[in-house]
Amino acid sequence: MRIILASDHAGLELRQELVAALKERGVAHEDVGPVTRDSVDYPDFASRVSRAVAGGEYALGVLVCGTGIGMSIVANKHRGVRAALCTTEFEARMARAHNDANVLCLGQRVVGAGVGRAILEAFLSTPFEGGRHERRVQKIREAESQG
Repeated sequence: MRIILASDHAGLELRQELVAALKERGVAHEDVGPVTRDSVDYPDFASRVSRAVAGGEYALGVLVCGTGIGMSIVANKHRGVRAALCTTEFEARMARAHNDANVLCLGQRVVGAGVGRAILEAFLSTPFEGGRHERRVQKIREAESQG
């Protein structure tokens, strides 16, 4: 499994913490920035990650900004992306198990490093359950083509 991560300036420290967690786990990943706290536009980074996940280059993506809201809005504009803004491990597990979410969005100002790591771990370790949920995910795909 390959993962791509990005943030804006307001999510830099949490993203770096998550990169460290992936390294500790031996998970293949690419961190696409930014590298400083200089102000950047979160839609640019959200779009880069979303295109890479939707295109199949990476299995999952992780996006971090101040609240996670902006990143999740942009990510969900991309066909094939099911981005979930999670503040708890439970939400991360359900996003994967029931919605087959493929992009995790987090807010550095909302969750700290420890909680962020736990949410990431839950997201990565939970498989999509399929079954009755597959029908619902298919309806999400259909909604993308209508809109």
